[in-house]
Amino acid sequence: MLRTTRDIILNFIDFFHKPFERWIPQHTFRYLACGGSNTVFDILLYFVSYNYILDKNSTVDVLGMHIAPHIAAFIMSFSISFPLGFALSKYIVFPHSNLQGRVQLFRYAVLVSMCIVLNYFFLKLFVDGLGWYPTPSKILTTALVAVFSYISQRNFTFKVKEAIAD
Repeated sequence: MLRTTRDIILNFIDFFHKPFERWIPQHTFRYLACGGSNTVFDILLYFVSYNYILDKNSTVDVLGMHIAPHIAAFIMSFSISFPLGFALSKYIVFPHSNLQGRVQLFRYAVLVSMCIVLNYFFLKLFVDGLGWYPTPSKILTTALVAVFSYISQRNFTFKVKEAIAD
């Protein structure tokens, strides 16, 4: 079933790639489509979590800790977008990587950990430090972190390991 689902997703993405194939390589377009879709989904989840689930409360109590609602909304959206992002990257965008799946997952988790720190830092800076609205702050944060993430995924998480000559 995974192969069929993969083929459906690739055919859908590649259909929309055709008008852009002169300017954007297929692999880059697939990354933009998967990453962009997951990012839009993450932002939508963040917006719904912050505005409707958490109802913009001043703090959220989790296991005795007080967490700002914009950070709690980030945690909620991230818990869904992380596994979805890994699956899209592994099976759709970077299927040619010859690293073992557990190595990819570990590297992806390390990368995502760094992205969490960056997300936290930028959200705290933009919302708490500069007084910006949470949703636009999340969008800008996501753009900055996405550039870092793409470079890291291509060159670290899902790279193709060179074969060692005998």
